[in-house]
Amino acid sequence: MIGYVTLGTNDMERAAGFYDALVGAMGGKRFMEHEGVFVAWAVDPAKPGVALTKPFDGNAATVGNGVMVALMVESTEQVDTLHKKALELGGTDEGAPGPRGEGFYAGYFRDPDGNKLNFFCSPS
Repeated sequence: MIGYVTLGTNDMERAAGFYDALVGAMGGKRFMEHEGVFVAWAVDPAKPGVALTKPFDGNAATVGNGVMVALMVESTEQVDTLHKKALELGGTDEGAPGPRGEGFYAGYFRDPDGNKLNFFCSPS
């Protein structure tokens, strides 16, 4: 159902570098860009993606309280690896990778702008 999620940034160059490396580690890449204003990434342009933008209204980008983007991966190993990668790239830990109830495994982090995300999978 989700086509893409857009996150705000006040430093497009820094934020784009973070997502180039992080989404690249997932096998994705940029698929849409308006230089300095908007960048979108996906593993497949026909599947859901994540995007960054400078706010259209010209005000500073801020973090939405309670907003989180969940990025689905294939395995617990990928959750562990990508969570670690996010922290290496300057993200901050919001919950170490591990089981969260039965059939759900996730690792939570914030990107350098403070947006909350997670990597998750549903191991069998």
